[in-house]
Amino acid sequence: MSSARALFIERGYHATSISDICGHAGLTRGAFYSNYRSKEDLFLALYDTETDRILANLERAAHDDTAGKHPAGRVLELLAVHRRDDEQWFLASMEFTLHAGRNRDIAAELAPREDRLNAGMAQIFASLLHDATPDDCHDIAMLVAALHEGLTAQEIIHGAPAAAFRERIVPRVLNAITTV
Repeated sequence: MSSARALFIERGYHATSISDICGHAGLTRGAFYSNYRSKEDLFLALYDTETDRILANLERAAHDDTAGKHPAGRVLELLAVHRRDDEQWFLASMEFTLHAGRNRDIAAELAPREDRLNAGMAQIFASLLHDATPDDCHDIAMLVAALHEGLTAQEIIHGAPAAAFRERIVPRVLNAITTV
């Protein structure tokens, strides 16, 4: 999986072949197919791993009381900080999302994974906002995810101006969700 992730990040989803992955990992095609049905199946496994990583990081940020800020603000700030690797994974993930958008079967496999990410974020927000349930926070999670994805795309293209917008919007979003 780490070889595939590195290649997807470096080359993109479509430009990476199963042969490339096998060569990079030092595996045979038979070994690949004994673990995954297809390149899509492998990418979905990586998506699950990334979702686990993201949710664990958000959970840690939410309960890190050393920062002295509102816990929901810490979560939003974590989403606002990008590492180069995060941006490259974002690009590979968006490429796969577009691929899934053109293939109903793949979209049907990706949708519950996106739902799991949103549900996890909703649970985190519900744990931080008094009198809110995960159902109450579902729309907030979807909004935060959409803002994060859109702003990440803008920052990749426009750089600092989009990053400055994110710095201005995070406090506004925090204010809106803490009054829910």
